[in-house]
Amino acid sequence: MEQRYLVCLTTAQRAELERRDAGSLTRRQRKRVHVLLRADAGETDADIADALGTHVNTVARIRRRFAASGLDALAERPRSGVPAKLDGKAEALLIALACSPAPDGYARWSARLLANRLVELEVVESISDDTVRRVLKKATSSRGRRRAGACPRG
Repeated sequence: MEQRYLVCLTTAQRAELERRDAGSLTRRQRKRVHVLLRADAGETDADIADALGTHVNTVARIRRRFAASGLDALAERPRSGVPAKLDGKAEALLIALACSPAPDGYARWSARLLANRLVELEVVESISDDTVRRVLKKATSSRGRRRAGACPRG
């Protein structure tokens, strides 16, 4: 099968890709580097996809992006989706709040209580208790711990 977009790297481009591969990259960026290096070596999309554990369409898309924009094809493009409700400072405040004593009449903080408190403190205009739950879960991703929660007790 003929490749629609041929990848012919210059010596400088190949050196740049090899330099980037040795550095710190995201998984997606590293995959793009490997696709381009293998494509330049003459491998087919199917061979590259099998070797890298990806889909043939992904390989073809990377080739197409390289043909259109050169090594800028490695850069991350903006992703769709809603921006995060909480920045790092707000997340730290949430965790500190969760570790503080619960309000009167409650044994412990619930996600809904925490969400309501963040709105009262005007940290955010609105936030769901599920978002609060995800932030607290993310804050305790230590593999060595037995109990989940930002401030496990006991």
